[in-house]
Amino acid sequence: MSAERPRLDVWLWHARCVRTRSAAAELVKAGRVRVNGSRTKAPAHVVRLGDVVTVALDSRVRLLRVTGFAERRGDAESASALYMEEVTEPSGPETSS
Repeated sequence: MSAERPRLDVWLWHARCVRTRSAAAELVKAGRVRVNGSRTKAPAHVVRLGDVVTVALDSRVRLLRVTGFAERRGDAESASALYMEEVTEPSGPETSS
């Protein structure tokens, strides 16, 4: 991956949002990823510093701000340096007593 033109699917894989790069590409193609609020279906979409990536996973939605890129996929600690979690609380229906 070129540091000048980082792909969305590769960034999702490096940030450990999914287990494989092909799974990241499928997630994007299925329309379950937004960049700065706009849905994209192109795994090769260019990601830039400061972009907000919304990922709809099976169990939750993650809102991530891009803070860096990596040449290779690393461990969880190095992956966490690639983004800042925007929403940390699970969103769900509120229960009333």
